[in-house]
Amino acid sequence: MERHFTVSGFVVDEGRTLLHWHPKLAIWLPPGGHIDPNEDPVQAVLREVLEETGMTTEVVPGGRSFSFTNVGQLPSPLSIIVADVGEGDAMHQHIDLAYVVRPVAGVDDVEPECDHGFVWVSEQQLRDCETLPVAATGAETPLTDDVREVGIEAIALVRAAERKTAV
Repeated sequence: MERHFTVSGFVVDEGRTLLHWHPKLAIWLPPGGHIDPNEDPVQAVLREVLEETGMTTEVVPGGRSFSFTNVGQLPSPLSIIVADVGEGDAMHQHIDLAYVVRPVAGVDDVEPECDHGFVWVSEQQLRDCETLPVAATGAETPLTDDVREVGIEAIALVRAAERKTAV
């Protein structure tokens, strides 16, 4: 099966994460997309989030950094998700590096640049709600387990990072 390497950016701000309705896949997802040739995953996630949301963000590492200096390091994604995408001859897999990112400036003036519906979702909503309404139709559409679980953990990771910097 053909495999594509992708990234997703769980944008976290004020205890919530940003999701958008992906009409082609008919699911709620964080911003993201394919890694371009000669692009590393961090460059890709920052580019994809900027392109889709208009937000400049920074990565919050999902794992520890090591002290070695003989080679470079990239921040770890929070999760690596493998998903079958498409049907029939178009079936392939996305190997998605799911990063946590946070805005480097406020989000008040940000207008998403794509026409998909974006919604800020709180940790409590991720825990309690199994569906979200799609703005265009009003239909309640399921939140997938991976988006719910990684979203909850992304919010917790940013909360912990903010506590560290406040000390």
